[in-house]
Amino acid sequence: MATISDPRERPIAVFDSGVGGLTVMHELLVHLPAEDYIYLGDTARFPYGERTPDELATFSLEIAEELLARNAKLLVVACNSATSAALPVLQQRMRQTTLGVEVLGVVRPEAIQAVATTNNGRIGLLATNATVASGAYDEAIHAADPHVTLVSVAAQELAPLIQSGSTFDDKVVELVRGYIEPLREARVDTVILGCTHYPLLSPILQRMLGRDVRIVTSGVALARQVEHVLGARDLANPNRSEGSYRFLSTGDPEAFAAVGTRFLQLPLGPVEQVTLHEGVIA
Repeated sequence: MATISDPRERPIAVFDSGVGGLTVMHELLVHLPAEDYIYLGDTARFPYGERTPDELATFSLEIAEELLARNAKLLVVACNSATSAALPVLQQRMRQTTLGVEVLGVVRPEAIQAVATTNNGRIGLLATNATVASGAYDEAIHAADPHVTLVSVAAQELAPLIQSGSTFDDKVVELVRGYIEPLREARVDTVILGCTHYPLLSPILQRMLGRDVRIVTSGVALARQVEHVLGARDLANPNRSEGSYRFLSTGDPEAFAAVGTRFLQLPLGPVEQVTLHEGVIA
């Protein structure tokens, strides 16, 4: 693939285990419309929430290599499980490349936003098993404010259910109700959606949690951080027109497209199927 001479005109790369990261992609497209984007959904190995940290690190490095080969100027890990397990190794490896690509994840911006939002110092977290087990949010919350309490709930069944495109029926409502009960009992006033699939459940969650509980998602906070990094490194695209965006999937591209529009809330267009290869990032 031909190299783009002006680094500012290279695309921002975004990846997730599936289509959930499109909720982050949506905010990037809205907040930074002049940028070009490339999104990779690793749907062939979805879900990530049941994977080991070593598997997640390996998958993430393979994806990073693919996106770097496609001229990425910045890598956004729009997956909480991958961020929790692989962000440090990704940052180390990508900074060693000739282009010195910066890597941003979803955990820290969301944790900071939650700490700034809470009034009573009790924050809830809904996330996958891998994310909860990693302790990444505990660490990020404690770093932001050691006096805040985090109540974490592993909601493993939610991401596959949302990814499948299933109708949100009474069974889904009862499943969600069971997951949030510990948060209600803990009297949290802020809830972090620690999986990029979960924003699609925001109306159900808000109704059950009550109007006084604030729900924090990663999209807006991460979009702001991307903007700051682009400005600090003089990588903002100078074009004033709307940029382009395209999609890659390791699984069935038609299935990705069918479900993805619901998450992106914008026209999706064609989806390219890709095969990832093990290798060392140059």
